[in-house]
Amino acid sequence: MTTPVAVLGSSGSIGTQTLEVVAASADQYRVSALGVDSSVDVVVDQAQVFRPDIVAVGDERAAVGLKDRLPAGTTLLVGADANADAIAGADIVVNGVVGFAGLGVTMATLGTNKRLCLANKESLIAAGPIVRRARKTSQAELIPVDSEHCAVHQCLNGTIDKAGAHFRIVLTASGGPFRGRSIAELESVGVEEALVHPNWSMGPKITVDSSTLMNKGLEIIEAHELFGIGYDSIDVVIHPQSIVHSMVTFSDGATLAQLSLPDMRMCIGYALSYPDRALRAWGAIDWSEVSRLDFGPPDTKAFRCLALAYAAGRAAKTAPAWLNAANEVAVEAFLSRRIHWVDIATVVDDALQRWPGTPACDIQTVLEADRRARSVTKELIDSRYQR
Repeated sequence: MTTPVAVLGSSGSIGTQTLEVVAASADQYRVSALGVDSSVDVVVDQAQVFRPDIVAVGDERAAVGLKDRLPAGTTLLVGADANADAIAGADIVVNGVVGFAGLGVTMATLGTNKRLCLANKESLIAAGPIVRRARKTSQAELIPVDSEHCAVHQCLNGTIDKAGAHFRIVLTASGGPFRGRSIAELESVGVEEALVHPNWSMGPKITVDSSTLMNKGLEIIEAHELFGIGYDSIDVVIHPQSIVHSMVTFSDGATLAQLSLPDMRMCIGYALSYPDRALRAWGAIDWSEVSRLDFGPPDTKAFRCLALAYAAGRAAKTAPAWLNAANEVAVEAFLSRRIHWVDIATVVDDALQRWPGTPACDIQTVLEADRRARSVTKELIDSRYQR
């Protein structure tokens, strides 16, 4: 009997790679639902291959006329709650939705006894306190899909559930395309350079975040929320080969690391199969070709976003939501060539200085913090940083 899987955000990188993993294990899994925001042509093609029970589309205008293009027997759900509603017939939910739209999927799944394979950052960064409260009473099982947190989950292997367990998390970062460059050398870098990651193939926004180390900063906040560990016990090291995906150091001095080639399908397969191991190998290493593994401290003067993320995480409340929103606006301004790369951290820093200290009482409070942070950041860019 195959396990029904809802793949939400199916047109994105995580979604398409999840479908690859499912297709390679058709005797174990079947796609019960596909969900997108507006990529209807992509989801139609996917639906013809995987024949899901449900297709969910968030954008009502994009969904016009879509029903007639879907396979017979596939139900079409449309609207803001469509992706969250699409989990109904699944045992496993893969949340690869981008942005705040993914929060509804996370919260809906946490209200069930399903498995949540989580790749939606906003759920833990912007809405961490809300999700944390939901997890305390949830019967759902949350398995992280991001490579670093998936690695930590594997290294801990249940240790986190044992009373008195003490450990440190070491998140690895490739250093991005600008590793080793001085502040002076970073003054003139352009969009094209920032979009060339040495190891991973990702979308423009996350690739720029990798170049500034903001992506690692956001992962620090995620690690805090996922594993209930203090910020003083989360370290970052630069590891240019991207083979060690993260490590855990225990109270007795032992360090466990998870290693593989950079391949998100390994993480997805782990999340789907846990506590078993996937039968298909993704990212397996040929050790005859690995000559060295390097590690070093991050340059927090040249890459200030890392420190900003630590500060926002420690401030708690809605500060992480404010950080996330300000960074998204700043990165968009850089990609549209309205500000320089070096301005990204300065813009985010200035925006954080204007955070009003609002607590994260509920989802509406978090959404309002996100909205206000975006407005403030846009005003800052228009008044101070516009080229």
